[in-house]
Amino acid sequence: MLRRRKQGNDEDGGSKDRQQQQEDGNSGSNGENSKQQQQGGKDSIKIGKDEKGKSSMVPGIPVRAREKPKWRCLDTCCWLIGYMCVMWWLFLVLYNAVPSLPQYVTEAITGPLPELPGTRLAREGLRVKHPVVFVPGIVTGGLELWAGRPCAEGLFRKRLWGGTFGEVYKRPLCWLEHMRLDNETGLDPAGIRVRAVSGLVAADYFAPGYFVWAVLIDNLARLGYEEKSMHMASYDWRLSFQNTESRDKSLSRLKSTIELLVSTNNNEKVVVIPHSMGALYFLHFMKWVEAPISAGGAGAGEGWVAKHIKSVMNIGGPFLGVPKAFAGLFSAEAKDIAVARAVAPGVLDSELFGLQTLQHIMSVTRTWDATMSMLPRGGEVIWGDLDSSPEEGYDCSGKKPKVEEVTECQTKNITDGKELGPHGKPMAHYGRMVSFGKDSVQKASSALDRKIDFKNIDKQTPVRENVSCGDVWTEYHEMSWESVQAVADGKVYTSSGMLDVLRFVAPQMMKRADANWAYEIADDLSDPKYQHYKYWSNPLESTLPNAPDMEIFCLYGVGILTERSYVYKLSSDNDTCYIPFRIDASAEKDSEGCLKGGVHFVDGDETVPVLSAGFMCAKPWQGKTRFNPSNISSFTREFQHAPPANLLEGRGTQSGSHVDIMGNFALIEDVLRVAAGASGRDLGGDRVVSNLPKWSERIKLKL
Repeated sequence: MLRRRKQGNDEDGGSKDRQQQQEDGNSGSNGENSKQQQQGGKDSIKIGKDEKGKSSMVPGIPVRAREKPKWRCLDTCCWLIGYMCVMWWLFLVLYNAVPSLPQYVTEAITGPLPELPGTRLAREGLRVKHPVVFVPGIVTGGLELWAGRPCAEGLFRKRLWGGTFGEVYKRPLCWLEHMRLDNETGLDPAGIRVRAVSGLVAADYFAPGYFVWAVLIDNLARLGYEEKSMHMASYDWRLSFQNTESRDKSLSRLKSTIELLVSTNNNEKVVVIPHSMGALYFLHFMKWVEAPISAGGAGAGEGWVAKHIKSVMNIGGPFLGVPKAFAGLFSAEAKDIAVARAVAPGVLDSELFGLQTLQHIMSVTRTWDATMSMLPRGGEVIWGDLDSSPEEGYDCSGKKPKVEEVTECQTKNITDGKELGPHGKPMAHYGRMVSFGKDSVQKASSALDRKIDFKNIDKQTPVRENVSCGDVWTEYHEMSWESVQAVADGKVYTSSGMLDVLRFVAPQMMKRADANWAYEIADDLSDPKYQHYKYWSNPLESTLPNAPDMEIFCLYGVGILTERSYVYKLSSDNDTCYIPFRIDASAEKDSEGCLKGGVHFVDGDETVPVLSAGFMCAKPWQGKTRFNPSNISSFTREFQHAPPANLLEGRGTQSGSHVDIMGNFALIEDVLRVAAGASGRDLGGDRVVSNLPKWSERIKLKL
């Protein structure tokens, strides 16, 4: 015991001696460092200032080890995104290489591969006859840089849109700056010129391995088509249609190209194949080319279309608009974004990492005037009102919708203020295209307490006047809390009400929209006001050309749930840079319709509802009407969606999806036969598998 205690005392004494020596050494070194600081020694590093503003010094520590730059996701995470994209493209390359395996191995896995329509039809004797013009839609055409800011050095004539999208993750803020248009003019910002890529490569592939027009071009080539008989009418899809002419002369170049194709192909008329928004663009072109120069047209005169165009084969044309265009402009989201927000709240619009992804998207896309061409048209007559809509009663369970079960009397059954449908569930009320709160969707219109008053709202005190929103700005940043609350107090909005909401929350954007587009139904098409170019792409406020021998087709997919109306809520963070409105992903089921994640769905091609894609060919353009005064033959041909039979089939040969339908073999065969000389009647006339005829009957439109 004594020995242990003595040993312990010795250890304590030793430790005290060592501690004393260490303190003496520290004081000595501090003294030396103090001298070095006074003498400007090289081991002294200045890293900042103290509270009094004097320089503070930390000895012996390199500057780079002490000064760490502020970490931002936009500067760092984008490399991770780039790595993921590269791996995805690599996967696609390997995936597309699979069919090059020996055929007996492939067939052993999948069975015999379907023969390409072009190969089969060429064996039947079909050959080149009519030249073909492709008109791409929104976002599918490539855009390249011709002039830019210093941050875009080295990108001359490199693709900013389409291809690998390399600049998105290399320099995202610079990329956004160059993709944005001027918020007042809708044209180029000062010092920036981004232009459409030309040639077939402009839209054959959207990205490596992701085809748009490539499969159709390949099949046409098997009949003998070449670039002398095919043309891709690329244009800057961000601009309003009339601005593509005023800035780039895109419409004039398309006119000259069609004339050249006719004259160099035995005077055979052209078959035009627009896709998506390209259908609206070509409607505008057909009015522009014959309109007088004084009205902003080409002045070619009546008869030009009849002389040069055989057929217009519209694929997935959003003639009456798409509801998701509103959701994109209103809250920069659709069904997928709403789901992502529900799974990972706050990530997409988080300010913590400098992301603010949705705000950046909104600030850019709201400058693209073309997006506003696809807002719903026709008002309550087409899309429905507070109490009814054409698609009411649609069953998304996969069974054939029994629309005939829905009658006026069945929509009058009301329980607890909710209007019940034929199956005892609350009505979907698709006509209420935007509702704040699930209850607002289901209540009878008489039970709704609506407060719509956008006048006399205090707009002088923005919610975010004391909040810095960094590099991102939207018109929401200038709204007051009273303005935000007034929108939610409206409870429900029909299609025309949606436009009023956008005019209130984004007045600068809608000022450009109202100058370039029209959304109503014409009372008298002979009124001189309809000669203005803003009406030319609205089929309800314009007429088809005087071309009785021309044919017009509505080709589109069906059998896929497509967005139709939305349930919204206020954001919980209205005092920050967040977008104040968002889809309520918690709103689910318990409805006659298909309500999932705050979105009501109907039949369509996943982007364009059946009504928008098919109604014009099924009714207003059917026979001689005020919209079709020369009795042009119109055909509606629907393609029932079927997913790929196996992995090696890629995106499928029977797809009805909005873009994937471009690889649908049945649709491709229709196009090839018409290009080779067949008529719509030769194809079998109309082919309708959806409830479009019944829904069209419910729309009371003066013909």
